[in-house]
Amino acid sequence: MWARLKQMLIKEFIQVFRDKRTRVILIAPPIVQMLIFGYAATFEIHHVSTAALDLDQSQESRELISRFTSSPYFDVRAQVTDGRALHALIERGEATVGLEIDAGFAHKLNAGESAPLQVVVDATNSNTALIASSYVAQIAQGYAREADEARMGRIAPQLVEQMPAVELAERPWYNANLSSRWFFVPGVIGSLTLVLVITLTAFAVVREREIGTLEQIMVTPIRPVEFILGKTLPFFLIGLFDVSLIAAVGTLWFQVPFRGHIWVLSAGSVLFLFCMLGVGLLISTVSSTQQQAMVTAFFFIMPAITFSGFGFPIATMPPWLQTMTYLSPLRYFLVVLRGTYLKGVGIEVLWPQMAAMGGLGLGLLAMAILRFHKALD
Repeated sequence: MWARLKQMLIKEFIQVFRDKRTRVILIAPPIVQMLIFGYAATFEIHHVSTAALDLDQSQESRELISRFTSSPYFDVRAQVTDGRALHALIERGEATVGLEIDAGFAHKLNAGESAPLQVVVDATNSNTALIASSYVAQIAQGYAREADEARMGRIAPQLVEQMPAVELAERPWYNANLSSRWFFVPGVIGSLTLVLVITLTAFAVVREREIGTLEQIMVTPIRPVEFILGKTLPFFLIGLFDVSLIAAVGTLWFQVPFRGHIWVLSAGSVLFLFCMLGVGLLISTVSSTQQQAMVTAFFFIMPAITFSGFGFPIATMPPWLQTMTYLSPLRYFLVVLRGTYLKGVGIEVLWPQMAAMGGLGLGLLAMAILRFHKALD
């Protein structure tokens, strides 16, 4: 058995590495995609195009607008003179946020009355609109607090120091700078590994069937179990290599800290790769051509990434969809990745995720092997 399995492994590695295109695919695309997703995938917004309408033309209104001009989150590109021009900029997409300060703003502010600041936001992109609105609220609240303190300083200076105030003491754990890149980079590691291992495994077996060499192999003394092991073990080793490569790029290039134990991450990676090998092999048993394998893999990959919590919180999904997320191995692997990278937790915390991936891996591999035997018969 071991001699036949050895020859099968040698055949697979020769077939993989003799093709220049395959060699490039194993190294270049994961690195390029890691860099692209690392920069592109973020919840942070900067330089939001903004237009301002100042009908008050006072020192106070100009100071408020200057807060937005000096902010890295807003880019005040136009200061218009009437409301129709402001709305036109937003309708044409030239401005995402519109600030409108009505006449009498300074008078109301100095009199201790509420001085409204109207904010018009293009909510076509709801995520950008929500984040931009929160940034506007922070700037406006900061300005209002300083204006109130200045007014009290003029009226009753002796009471300024006695005024009660609530100070927010922020202590974000695990990500002190609140960088969304620290959240996304571990997720990209898991997502790229999923796509790479599934496509390689599914296409390799289907290619044998499509070109007619599968039947030739099966008439040799090699047994189906040896054939399956010979087909999956090379891609398991390649998957481990790519996980290490992608993780190294994410850690070193994007400076995402790794606070956990490497053996915990390695154990989680091995269990996740078993799951992906089972999925890839299962796809190969229901596909007759590489085109069918590609479509079937796409049918699995997109829901698996969506249900994993990579970009969308699972808690915001409908209850019946939240139940379906437990079938996605990537859900558990992302917990392991972010737990080891950012929190530094160990197996005593991550064992439920490890056990879930182990169970899913055994189930998927068993289904794939049984289905593969049936397909051969």
